[in-house]
Amino acid sequence: MSEPTGDRVLVTGALGQIGTELVEALRAKHGDAAVIASDIRTVEGHPCVSKGPFAILDVTDTASVSRLCRDEGVTTIYHLAALLSATGEKNPELCRSVNVGGTVAVLKAAKACGCRVFVPSSIAVFGPDAPKHAPQDTPLNPTTVYGETKVEGEALGLEYWTLHGVDVRGLRYPGLVSYKAPAGGGTTDYAVEIFHAAVGSKHYRCFVRPDTKLPMMYMDDAIRATLMVMEAPATSLGSSRTGYNIDGFSFTAEELAAAIAQEVEGFSCDYVPDVRQTYADSWPDSVDGSIAKKEWGWSPAYDLHAMTRAMLNGLSD
Repeated sequence: MSEPTGDRVLVTGALGQIGTELVEALRAKHGDAAVIASDIRTVEGHPCVSKGPFAILDVTDTASVSRLCRDEGVTTIYHLAALLSATGEKNPELCRSVNVGGTVAVLKAAKACGCRVFVPSSIAVFGPDAPKHAPQDTPLNPTTVYGETKVEGEALGLEYWTLHGVDVRGLRYPGLVSYKAPAGGGTTDYAVEIFHAAVGSKHYRCFVRPDTKLPMMYMDDAIRATLMVMEAPATSLGSSRTGYNIDGFSFTAEELAAAIAQEVEGFSCDYVPDVRQTYADSWPDSVDGSIAKKEWGWSPAYDLHAMTRAMLNGLSD
């Protein structure tokens, strides 16, 4: 266990794919007792619940968020609670309520309580008119409700920073691949499900075409980027502060299946695209992370083959 740092941290949506690993990293950094995990539900035995403080929290309730921050002396909020792309498209009203309403509530609480805030964005902010290698600054015209909520989240963060002095920061996460927690209903979830299938039945039915290429990142890199941007001096951050592009690596579904087949004898994959293919087609093949590199030193550590070995080793332990 690390020594306490004096910071008090709240993580919303802590039981999700990112939250599970971010809470672990934050508790290693600040001490278990200093990091409060929260979610709309609880899961008995989940490490976020069993290894430190945990609270049931509705992030759309400003009063509840503010009360928790005041009572616990919270200094920094990592606001991860959200509906992801595939889930959000099935219930647009709920997606807007949670993703936008929750962000507004958290930002209001942060303003009232003097907290710094991390609000993640996503490659879903890009639309089909964006270049296939998406630059940091380009028109954001997403075709999904989820993407629209992330564009609004970036704008809200800038508004609260500019008008109210709330230190808001964010990253446009690529598709994230991890094994410690289930994926949460996103379009890039095939890149997680395929590994579970590889160590199980050795066959996967993929819901996107074999030539579908998307920006991806191994979770260890995503957690490291999150901590890096929050540790960066405020003076080093420019106008991209609430939605930095961060590059990992890009691959097609077929390339991922081939990389797994090199490690798992007998693995096979077929392709039966569904509605999620439409969402994937509206996103870029890769992103330009040069602004994040320039302003706070971002550089990915994992490539496709390193990620593949890490995932298979993790799931086999």
